[in-house]
Amino acid sequence: MRDRVRERVPVVVQTGGRRRTGARVLWVGAETVVTCGVLVLLLVVHQLWWTNQQARAEAREQVSVLEREWAISPPGGEESPSAEIVETEDTAGTEETELPGQGDLADEGGASTRPARPSGSDRPRQPAASRAFAVLRIPRLGLTAPVARGVSKRSVLDKGYVGHYPGTAGPGLPGNFALAGHRNTHGEPFRYINRLRAGDEISVRTRERTYTYRVDQVLPQTAPRDVGVIRPVPRSVVKPSYGYSTAGAYLTLTTCTPEFSSAYRLVVWAKLVSTG
Repeated sequence: MRDRVRERVPVVVQTGGRRRTGARVLWVGAETVVTCGVLVLLLVVHQLWWTNQQARAEAREQVSVLEREWAISPPGGEESPSAEIVETEDTAGTEETELPGQGDLADEGGASTRPARPSGSDRPRQPAASRAFAVLRIPRLGLTAPVARGVSKRSVLDKGYVGHYPGTAGPGLPGNFALAGHRNTHGEPFRYINRLRAGDEISVRTRERTYTYRVDQVLPQTAPRDVGVIRPVPRSVVKPSYGYSTAGAYLTLTTCTPEFSSAYRLVVWAKLVSTG
């Protein structure tokens, strides 16, 4: 009888080890997900907040530097370092040179249309690329930003500057003074140019004088390769109903649209109304 009882005693199988292993795997997986989430969040904060803080601080400082130099050295005085005259591949080109019918307008990556370059002694001398030479102000947007030669992402746009398309007219001159700027991140000076309306004023100050433009047309969306918008007489080649047919002194602002995308370009045109 005792032998039969002994045979019926159940055997208990220990499973605690497997459960602990499964729990550890789940814990490690959860830690990995949380860590990746934190890294993504830090990247977003860096792109959307920190780059703006850095670029805006640098842009404000550059505006202050320019205005101090202009106060110390008025028109006709010694050239300031910010207007150093050099020849570079990025800046060579006449203001009357028409842009080629290929290549993209400047985008968030800094791609741009480059004009044909004259060669040899015919090359004009222009301020060095990335050196600020003017101050752009848009009262409606509360915007004040330095304007530099070129539309390079690294040396111009990412610093919070507004970039001057090589080969387009200078401020106040006949032709098209065409500018590009980031809409998002890195100071995003052109974030709200979609709010501009006909009649809004835009000023461009240089060492010599201040030029005032008045907004005339807004092209809400066009293709990145619509280089017609920055020609001397600007007219969209994608939407020909937007633009002009007669020569004048124009100001063009270009940026990416929609926000946080470079799929299309937003264009604002203004006409010169006064010089002071």
